Amino acid sequence: MAADLPRVDPDVAIAAIRDARPPVTDRFTYLTIIEANLSREVLPALNEILQDAELTQEIGWDLVFNLANLPDSEACLETIARLGNPREVILKVLEALELLDADVAQSEDEDAPATVLPQVVPKDKKFIALLGMLSILHHRIKTKYPSRFLAQTLRTVFHTYAPTQEATAAVVNLIHNLSGRRRPALPSRKSSINVANPDQDGDALKNAPDPEAEGKDGTDPSEVAMQHKLLLSFALCILETYTSSNDMAWAARMYEFYNSEKLVPGRRTLMAAFREEQSLLERDGIVGRLVALIKDLGLDSYSQKFFADITGNAIVKDPLSTTDDAAGPDDVALPTGGCISLIAYWVFSAAIFDADQPTPEINVLPGHFALLEKILEDDPQGQIQQFSGTCEALVAIGLWLHANGRTSATPYEPETNSTASEDEPTSEFMQYLHLLTLVALYHPRLQVRNAATVLAGQIFHADPSEEDKLRILYDLIENCTFASLKACAITWLREEIIDASKTPPSSGTAMDTTNRSGVFAGPQAFDTLQYVIFPDLNHLSEFGVDEFFEFFGPNVAFLLQAINFAVFLWSSAKWRNVIPANAEATVQERWFRPLWLAVDKVKMAIKHGADVEGEGMEYLLGEMDVLWERIMRLGKTEEFKAAGEIDRA
Repeated sequence: MAADLPRVDPDVAIAAIRDARPPVTDRFTYLTIIEANLSREVLPALNEILQDAELTQEIGWDLVFNLANLPDSEACLETIARLGNPREVILKVLEALELLDADVAQSEDEDAPATVLPQVVPKDKKFIALLGMLSILHHRIKTKYPSRFLAQTLRTVFHTYAPTQEATAAVVNLIHNLSGRRRPALPSRKSSINVANPDQDGDALKNAPDPEAEGKDGTDPSEVAMQHKLLLSFALCILETYTSSNDMAWAARMYEFYNSEKLVPGRRTLMAAFREEQSLLERDGIVGRLVALIKDLGLDSYSQKFFADITGNAIVKDPLSTTDDAAGPDDVALPTGGCISLIAYWVFSAAIFDADQPTPEINVLPGHFALLEKILEDDPQGQIQQFSGTCEALVAIGLWLHANGRTSATPYEPETNSTASEDEPTSEFMQYLHLLTLVALYHPRLQVRNAATVLAGQIFHADPSEEDKLRILYDLIENCTFASLKACAITWLREEIIDASKTPPSSGTAMDTTNRSGVFAGPQAFDTLQYVIFPDLNHLSEFGVDEFFEFFGPNVAFLLQAINFAVFLWSSAKWRNVIPANAEATVQERWFRPLWLAVDKVKMAIKHGADVEGEGMEYLLGEMDVLWERIMRLGKTEEFKAAGEIDRA
């Protein structure tokens, strides 16, 4: 308690609450006496007094809030849950849950009145104690429709849930206790989390009967099904919230698993971190326990109906808020994000842990595309930021689908027209890549952005139509406003050219690349894309230092990848067959020369004292030096230098 508040002698306080018990005083007077003398030291005596079931039914519900705010009060709260009027106590417990955030805000308010008691019990600890009470209380209520009480409880718990390890473990206990105990309690593998679970660990024989019990006890099959559906929806809501708030690294770990040859030797991987760090082990363990409970509640296999419900209906964000009007289990919706997170865990644990899990019978196209489209159909940037865990789950699912050869459900039929055209209808591959690259741009976690970028490249290369690939590259480089994605497109182009050189020739046995056919084996790809990769930059001659960096900053990633592509093409005779005749001279005139001169002009200005201070300028100057070095590597700068000397004069 606050240091400036008078403390009551514990012996005096204990005597007061013992001597004032009804009928010596009325109920309201006795509650006032208890509140005035309440402290940690009197709790054992108070718990003895509360063993009087008749008294606790009268006053127990009114003690919940004060006891929840007092350390070491768990025994008293458990007694109230076992002996108090369960309907009244549940209402007080839910009210105390709703006030948790208000308690935290009050305790952090420096201007709060001096008479306000400090909140010495952490929010998580209160939450755990109150959930322990709810487990006991729901078992005590005997009514024809217990789902009505359950719906309100689950809604309140979800809305006050903070996705910490301990709070989530308490929620797991609650689901396990209320689901009918269909399996033994599931300890988290290698977990140190151990939260109180009085319903499981206590003595249920001490429970008082429900004083308002009805003739039936809710064992009707339809009522049982309703309760299980409510718990299933609740568990999926918790799964979605927990995986969105705690970085599970599903996508990043899937990438490491499938691309181990690309990992940097000696650098600890995320796979290793999640094996070795206790807090990360606990994350996996908590999710595993949630998924096991979801399985017990009936969602233990993938079905076409399950997938159709996810993709065919509107996005369900908070199904528990609409359960009051539910007439039966079919009226209780499942959260869209929670279902997607469940699928992601299935494929993740099947791949990483070799677990026996259901796997989705879908392909990237059209199944995974439908999931992406559903989540990102309105305000993609806002959706990605708000539902980051769901979007990471989608990337993890996509990586698994690609790794298992599930790209498209539609057999490829070659186009009769082999010429790429802007009038061609947008392919599913192009639409899919558009959505996936939005995740690569806007996701708040770098590792997810990187995994989404890798997946986008994999799906691009899996497109069986070379003409479609060319259309995708042209559209991305021409119309995308983000330099990083345009740079990715150039990387994909280079990889296609390399792959085309490895592909056996279409006829004969000669291995000379000049004999190969296909869009990327010859000059067609470069001819189509050269003006969007290497556009006319002669306007740079009019730029001063500030204007140059205004242009260079947003485009640096694309410019560097373009110059890398140029070095790749022109530094080896191997790729001469993919460059159209006279392309080198025209690209040199419209792109290399004006870019080199612009950089040379800026370097000279800086040498003579031009001000280039500002946020991010150190990085841009470094990237400009890299660009300069790459142009010089081409060995085509003698005329650039001559032109530069003229400009300087």
